[in-house]
Amino acid sequence: MALTPDEFYDHARAAADGELRLPLARMTGWDVSPFEPEGLRVSPLRPPVLPEPPRHGEDPADCGICRDRDEGLWFTDHWRLGQVTGVGVPLALMLYPRDHYDLAELPDELAAEMGVLTTHIVRQVQALPHVARAHVYRLGDGAAHLHLWFFARPEGQGQLFGSWLPVWDDLLPEYPAEAARVDATAVADALVASYGGRRTAAA
Repeated sequence: MALTPDEFYDHARAAADGELRLPLARMTGWDVSPFEPEGLRVSPLRPPVLPEPPRHGEDPADCGICRDRDEGLWFTDHWRLGQVTGVGVPLALMLYPRDHYDLAELPDELAAEMGVLTTHIVRQVQALPHVARAHVYRLGDGAAHLHLWFFARPEGQGQLFGSWLPVWDDLLPEYPAEAARVDATAVADALVASYGGRRTAAA
């Protein structure tokens, strides 16, 4: 059985210093870390807050993702793919179900579609020139409506390997918007050819 919130906090506090700062993450010692450990400090550990605040869109009537169900680059009856702008990596895309589901609520048939579709999106992103890898992330703490991130890792940038990529993305200067738009359009067009769907929301 998982620790209760208070037990988890007490367990973590036992490893913290007098200011409730935990030791630096082991990841900061990796050669792909964007930070040098000297001078870094961990934020003080805060006690649990219960109940947790609601995520955006817990009520489908207030869900902005639902309101935008017809916005994006590529669509099927069940899914839409949009481009995330203002990022540092060459391309960031977001896949959403068009209806209001979180991952644990996704019907099995849509979950099966999501798996195949995720593979097609990764193939098309990795087929872009100068993109080495497509990273896929699902977090879910900020919004109740399922959203999957696809990040394109630039070719040759070994320092951007692995789980630090979203942090590097936030540190890098904004990628040229027109280049990203062209690549996003290429991925959407390739999806129509490889998976199906369409480039407009209309059925």
